[in-house]
Parts: sequence; C-alpha cells; structure tokens
Amino acid sequence: MTVLVLGAVLLILQPQLVPSHPATSPEAEVPSEAGQKELLRKGSLKSDFQDGAPLNGSSQRLPQTIIIGVRKGGTRALLEMLSLHPGIAAAESEVHFFDWEDHYGNGLEWYLRQMPYSFPYQLTVEKTPAYFTSSKVPERVYNMNPSIRLLLILRDPSERVLSDYTQVFYNHVQKHKPYPSIEEFLIKDGELNVEYKAINRSLYYFHMQNWLQYFPLDHIHIVDGDQLIRDPFPEIEKVERFLKLSPQINASNFYFNKTKGFYCLRDSGRDRCLHESKGRAHPQVDPKLLNKLHEYFHEPNKKFFELVGRTFDWH
Repeated sequence: MTVLVLGAVLLILQPQLVPSHPATSPEAEVPSEAGQKELLRKGSLKSDFQDGAPLNGSSQRLPQTIIIGVRKGGTRALLEMLSLHPGIAAAESEVHFFDWEDHYGNGLEWYLRQMPYSFPYQLTVEKTPAYFTSSKVPERVYNMNPSIRLLLILRDPSERVLSDYTQVFYNHVQKHKPYPSIEEFLIKDGELNVEYKAINRSLYYFHMQNWLQYFPLDHIHIVDGDQLIRDPFPEIEKVERFLKLSPQINASNFYFNKTKGFYCLRDSGRDRCLHESKGRAHPQVDPKLLNKLHEYFHEPNKKFFELVGRTFDWH
C-alpha cells in the first residue's frame, strides 16, 4: 500500500506532457493478466470515477485504441460492450478529430482534452465511425501513433445501407420534416444509384485499401457486426485478445431483451440497454431492388474478403 501511495504522489508531481508524435502501444500500457486481476481484487476500477472527479494517479491520455467505423455497423454497441472491461476508459462522445478540419486544426492538445481520465494500466478508447470512410484520416492517425490498435466493425453492406437511411429518416421525423422514400435514393433513371452516399460507405474494399497503406493488417481487428448482434460474447472475447486485455467480460454480462429484440448489458448487477434509436426496423424494400443492391456489392465484397484474408456471411 505504501508503494501504491508513493507511486500516486510521484504521478501527481510529474508534469503531464503531450507528445507531438506518441508511440504508445497496448503492450506498453496494459499490465499482465495477473497484474490486472490484482488491481481488480483491490477494488473496481470503474467506480473510481463515479463522482466525476479524477483521482490521484489518473490523467487524460491520447487513445491507444480507436474504433474507426463503420457508420451504422454497431460502433456504439461495441464501445458499450467493451466498456464493461475495467481496463478500458472510453470517451463518451464521437470526437471527430481526424475528419473535421476545425477540430484537427486545434491540435493534439485539444484532442487530449476530449479524452476521459484514466490510470496508466487502462486503455483509452474513442470511437468516430466516420473515420473509416475519410481518405485523409489514416495518415493523420498514423502521424499521431503508428503503433495504435484499430477496431473496425462491419455489417452486411446492404443492411448497412438500410440502417444508414433509417437513421437519417428518423432524424427528420423527430424534427417533423419530410424525407423521401428509400427508393428515391436507391433508384436513378431506372438503375441503382451508385452515387448515393450510403452505398459508397458500404464499399469496404475501397476504404480498407486506404488504411492498409499506413497500418499492417494485424493492427486492425475487424469485428463482425452481424455476429455481435446475434451472439455478442464471442466477438467481445476476440476484441479482448486483440487488445491484450485480461479476460474480464463474460457471457453473464449479456442478456437477450425480448421486448427490444436485441442483447442488453448487465454490469455489476445493473442492467442497461442501448438507446431506443438502436435496433429500429428497416423500411420495406422491394425484393427486386434488394437483389440489385446485393448484386452490386458482390464483386466489392469478394475483393474485400481477399484483401483481409477472411470471409463474412453477407449476401
């Protein structure tokens, strides 16, 4: 205990510097599995911050992990599930540092101030799903930290297009504004409208190429968003291993909510579900139009599977 108190005092006295080009990695930040278990035995890491005030020994750190996308792929669900782990400190809001020019122009010190307080043995995580499809983001993330670990969650591209439309549609409904039907976006001059932004965001092969110019494939873990919906625990186990976290999340942390139709979380005896905006029913689409969408994505999906050396159960 004396050693712990002395360490905390030294951390307080040490000035917090913001590196212009940090090279931290999960291996450097995360203690051994035995060390994590010892920290857990001494008390809940999560409860240390419940009063909203940072504790001695904690500080804001640039993220060692970023959930880079994809939009409507399940990024919020992934972050909430990952936050069950006591070794994770997650930024609550999407920061949009690397893709918004006004934010990026503020520099790394501004980015640092958006991060949660954490202890040295925790990984700081932020998620901004727009990062994946922004061509300028991979280089900017690399310039901050070339050894960073990246999480990418993907769903069936056609389903992602429908989810994309559904989110924007309900945003307009809540503001009592009219919004065109999905057919008006998907069809142009009798053909599939490949210029529709929601379709472009589902061209995973094209966007993944940009990221692989800067990061090796073993620094990018792809989470199967469809599997995360159906059976979340095995997918989260894989994420724990990728981030070199001790296995602290277990099957009992998840339960299926029949009313909502998807899995909710159970954390320290408290049950919580994702926001009601998650899991909304998609619009009814003519089967012929859906087939056109599936056919359009067939070749890009095949190229993506070859690029990452892995297949997914997509149409």
